[in-house]
Amino acid sequence: MFDALLFDLDGTLVDTESLALVTGIAAFASAGVSVDHAFMHALVGRDETTVAGMIRDSFPAADLAAIRAGWRAGFDAGVEAGLALKPGVTQLLAATEGLPRAVVTSTGRPGAHRKLAVSGLARHFRAVVTFDDVRQPKPAPEPYLLAASLLGLTPGRCLVFEDSETGAEAAWAAGCVVVQVPDVVPSAGRWAHHLAPDLLTGAQMAGLIGR
Repeated sequence: MFDALLFDLDGTLVDTESLALVTGIAAFASAGVSVDHAFMHALVGRDETTVAGMIRDSFPAADLAAIRAGWRAGFDAGVEAGLALKPGVTQLLAATEGLPRAVVTSTGRPGAHRKLAVSGLARHFRAVVTFDDVRQPKPAPEPYLLAASLLGLTPGRCLVFEDSETGAEAAWAAGCVVVQVPDVVPSAGRWAHHLAPDLLTGAQMAGLIGR
């Protein structure tokens, strides 16, 4: 049914969203800023530049540089300690070995490739589209349009796996078929063709693999 699979990275393939949440709250606290989970959840799926703007708008008196430095140090230490894969990743990649695959992420190029290397996933993907490769990141459709183009395919022939609203909106706008598997933030599936509790169930709902 599909000619390629496109995967978000954080919260979809690797379990980094919970790490980002914990280290982010700690970084804010170290800078004397108290944040709630609702604010942190609003940052999920956003690129670093957008996140910085949201922090600046919400906490104009905060030391943004200190927050970003503390958050980066804590997050990077967590990544280097090892990244767990999200449930079903290994099985789904094994079951779809013949299909071209790409990663489409809002992470910058160095961070994205580091996560893929640490998690052992790099060899499974023909292309990687990062924040540094586009002018308009998610929720704009450009990242997914670029990924389809790199694989030589039309977006409508690509099945996307995403966890966040931001990413699902980008894939939907690009004309892809979207499976959304929410991670730390619940979703009503506004931008999803299939809203699933896990990757394998989502793949089954989309007809990619048998039940």
